[in-house]
Amino acid sequence: MENCCMKTKMRSEEEKKALINRLSRIEGQIRGIRGMVEKDAYCADILIQASAVSAALGSFNKELLANHIRTCVSDDIANGGGEKVDELIELLAKLLK
Repeated sequence: MENCCMKTKMRSEEEKKALINRLSRIEGQIRGIRGMVEKDAYCADILIQASAVSAALGSFNKELLANHIRTCVSDDIANGGGEKVDELIELLAKLLK
């Protein structure tokens, strides 16, 4: 995204902790896959673990998207704006490719 570094979003400590915990688990899974490659694990076993990482990342994205809609988008609508709705439509188009 071209605007990813220009905007910020204040998150509650609870939300931030939940997102970071998910990312930490994903990071651990990635390290595990790297170890499997280094130890010449069987291709199918690595692919199963890689699929689990993809699913975990998908769950992370769903949680983050839901939080975005509940906060950023709904706040924008409540304040009479429409910019975040347009942004959401563009975001969904990118995510659903």
